Amino acid sequence: MGYNAEIYWIKCKFKDVLYYEQPTHYIIANTNYNDRYKTPVLTAGKTFILGYTNEEFGIFNDVPCIIFDDFTTESKYVDFPFKVKSSAMKILKANSNVCLKYIYFFMKQIKINIDTHKRYWISDYSNQEIILPSSKYQYKTVKLIENIINSLDKLKAEL
Repeated sequence: MGYNAEIYWIKCKFKDVLYYEQPTHYIIANTNYNDRYKTPVLTAGKTFILGYTNEEFGIFNDVPCIIFDDFTTESKYVDFPFKVKSSAMKILKANSNVCLKYIYFFMKQIKINIDTHKRYWISDYSNQEIILPSSKYQYKTVKLIENIINSLDKLKAEL
């Protein structure tokens, strides 16, 4: 029986499929937010959008990406330009032939004990093993998950 790349799955680690950028160049200079401004200022935590700024420099435009809170391990998928509030996060991008949203959905299932105040991406999270199917199946899986989420959202709205 021969090898079939269509259905082959590999074990790897997040650090094998993602690379990160420190958000230093994208940190907000002024926290005078206003909803009339167009650029959102993000955090990976529950708040997500802290406010909007009119700063026109240092905007992260290489989207989509995942923002990852180094201290809480919270993550958000971002597909619009933004600035950030602090450097306590990583901006994650996928290597070629990897569906970033597949990785994001996989990340949402990982639970790490965050009992100490440290930066978790390099020390723990990036070393977590994941199962990676072919690119074709990554995109199919994402489509399926998005359809389920949309159906649940519609059901929730009806209730």
